[in-house]
Amino acid sequence: MKLPKTSRRRFLQAGGVGLLNLAVPGLVVGKDKFDASGKAVSSKKCCIFLLLCGGPSHIDTWDLKPEAPSEIRGPYKPIRTKVPGMQLSELHPQLAKVTDQFCLIRSVHHPRPINNHFDAMHNLLCGQVVERVREGVPDDLPYIGSVVAKGLSNERNLISNAWLIKCVGPPVFCAPNLGSGGYLGSAYAPVFIGSADNHPAMPKFRLPEIYDTADPARLQERRKLLDALESDRLAADAGGKDWSELRELAYDAMTRPEGRAAFELNREPVAVRERYGMHPLGQNLLLARRMVEAGVRFVTVNGWVGSAPGETGGGPPSSSWDMHGGNMGMGNAFSDGSYGMNFCLPRLDQALSALLTDLKDRGLLDDTLVVAMGEFGRTPVILTQGPPGRQHWPQCFSAIMAGGGIRGGAVYGESDKTASAPKSNPVTPQDIHATVLHALGVPLSDIGKNTGIIRPPFSSGKPIMALFG
Repeated sequence: MKLPKTSRRRFLQAGGVGLLNLAVPGLVVGKDKFDASGKAVSSKKCCIFLLLCGGPSHIDTWDLKPEAPSEIRGPYKPIRTKVPGMQLSELHPQLAKVTDQFCLIRSVHHPRPINNHFDAMHNLLCGQVVERVREGVPDDLPYIGSVVAKGLSNERNLISNAWLIKCVGPPVFCAPNLGSGGYLGSAYAPVFIGSADNHPAMPKFRLPEIYDTADPARLQERRKLLDALESDRLAADAGGKDWSELRELAYDAMTRPEGRAAFELNREPVAVRERYGMHPLGQNLLLARRMVEAGVRFVTVNGWVGSAPGETGGGPPSSSWDMHGGNMGMGNAFSDGSYGMNFCLPRLDQALSALLTDLKDRGLLDDTLVVAMGEFGRTPVILTQGPPGRQHWPQCFSAIMAGGGIRGGAVYGESDKTASAPKSNPVTPQDIHATVLHALGVPLSDIGKNTGIIRPPFSSGKPIMALFG
């Protein structure tokens, strides 16, 4: 039976959950899938996108230049990894053990010199540069997570597109359309989960409102009331049976245990939680793993690692990686402070390596694409006006991709001797988008259809087929 097309508001009303905040986006509901034993199985194809807001220094992390002058190479030494010839920063000892599970791309660049966070993030996440607005393209582009939510049906979870700790802005980091679903509509917008004051590393982490409001007993009472009020109308309505079944789907989605249980991190063994790290980044990546297990299609994880010990307000939850040094009053970028790589890089190393290992051990890596990158890199030359740091650098930066068919143990692209520009196989954010959509099986050309406006493809990039195999 094909259900009638309906707006999200009518869907929630039909489901008897009208008291929910109707501004909560991302509600895409389907039916569970079960294996032969009756146990719910994970939805196929999903993505965890680790967004390192602020732009990490590629030359201090994944693209070291040990032969360059000291003012370029910085204080960190490269270390050997599991893959011969692939070197990482000495602050990445755990990632060095799992390099066979991911592909390292060292030639990402913006097609135009985009030096500010807002425009770079817009291009990284929405597939078009802001200047396209002046060319007549409306500035209501959807975020790639919304594109995936639309392109892949969600079979098991009330949430299809989630964002763990919203990036601050506008106008610093994120454009409004990132949280609205853009021209695809609010049904495909991300559900923002957590904040600096409420994240899963905290003992009293609160559930998202969408689940916190959905008390099963309360919904059951509303079901009885609606049934009594609408029985006569539904009996006389030719579409009554369809609406009745639609309402049942809504009740089922709001009360099934999987979505709510994903947020109960106390179900995880203490050793697993500690392996990820008891900090915002580690526990958000663990939560992301639990969410894709529960059927969420796309989970964006803000790369915020928290504030360094003894600091309050340092490293707000969008910009751990905005390491300007004294130029912006952020202290030494190579220190143990909230904006220091000695503090941030070990936490990234711990959390990302734990995620990749966990996904592989649980048999989820083949169907779960993992992307880790920032909106740009950092200047090759270290700034020395005050405490050292590096400025924004869109001309060259790095990314990690794993799972979802991506072959591990490989390096794609090369930067020049100072990591200033791509030397071979240049990659744009648009190519990253096309690669993500290809890995997940979402046709690039279908996005934007049936929106009432003639639009170009979501992204002008091409899948990097050399990454697969």
